[in-house]
Amino acid sequence: MPAARSLPIAPAFRSADAAWPIARWAQLWSSRRALARLDPHLLRDIGLDLGEAEVEAARPFWKA
Repeated sequence: MPAARSLPIAPAFRSADAAWPIARWAQLWSSRRALARLDPHLLRDIGLDLGEAEVEAARPFWKA
């Protein structure tokens, strides 16, 4: 009787693989909201002017 052959096993789906984009989007959304709330003197401290901050804060969260 021939030995049983094992079938190739597909890599298991890991919920972490699906969760990382969602976590990244949440981080971008939160960071851009915080950026939109900064005062101009704080923006200067991080090297941005008000226009640059407004452009970045207006970007959709799914665009990195």
